[in-house]
Amino acid sequence: MSTLCGESTYPMCDIALPYPLGHSGPVTVDPAGTPPPASNNPDAHPAAPLPPRLLRAEVLLVLGVSLGQSAIYALVTITARLTADRPLGQQTATMNASQSARPWLDLTYQLLGIFFALVPVLLAVHLLSRDRADARARLGLDARSPLRDLAWGAALAAAIGLPGLGLFWIAALLGLNASLVPAALPQLWWTVPVLILAAAQNAILEEVIVVGYLMTRLRQLGWRIGAVIATSCLLRGTYHLYQGFGAFVGNVIMGVVLSLFFLRTRRVMPLIIAHTLLDVFAFVGYALLPRDWFSWL
Repeated sequence: MSTLCGESTYPMCDIALPYPLGHSGPVTVDPAGTPPPASNNPDAHPAAPLPPRLLRAEVLLVLGVSLGQSAIYALVTITARLTADRPLGQQTATMNASQSARPWLDLTYQLLGIFFALVPVLLAVHLLSRDRADARARLGLDARSPLRDLAWGAALAAAIGLPGLGLFWIAALLGLNASLVPAALPQLWWTVPVLILAAAQNAILEEVIVVGYLMTRLRQLGWRIGAVIATSCLLRGTYHLYQGFGAFVGNVIMGVVLSLFFLRTRRVMPLIIAHTLLDVFAFVGYALLPRDWFSWL
């Protein structure tokens, strides 16, 4: 679960073209003296690799308008919590809060927030498409194997979710987390659909940016696998720090599992499915089930 100001790696080093961009090689002439027609497919060859300086700037800018920004806000928030009069365990971290007392205006704000939170994802995929046109396929962000993706996503959600609940419970007992309120929307007809959309938005944003995009770019910059995984996982944990230290540790561990899965399968879609299922369970469950069931949070 994340908030945006509020939660494979594989060698991607493209081979440099031996000829200027726009030329696929020397032009040959047939015996009749007629050169062969130029290819009409602009994606027939990958673009020349971007210089490391531009890649580093690109990564910082993408993170600056997305989860890197969230991480900085989370650091400030946890500092404020630790220096407050009340202990961390007696404070509350609220997700999916109401934005207006007027229901239709609240719905509008919720949908706009979900939409604009996904713009950095579109930006990241667009930037990766400058290297090759099949960026979505390279990330495994497509529907080539929906049943397999769904099965792996459900398995990952189960493997991560149950231990994660135990970790949250221990962190709450030790006072290492703020009391978490996963959903604080009024009980209206659109509450559950909006919470499901919010869960999907969180999953798409986090898994595409922090796993697919970031790990791809860091590998292109020549980072070692261990450093790439550590950076991705620490970033994931940091932007959850507004919830407390239990959330930080839990999300770092979750990041390790998902990063290793991405390295093995080269697909981000199962990660999105797993993350969506976890957040739907938390958001919708909290909104519909008796509140005393969640007192341990």
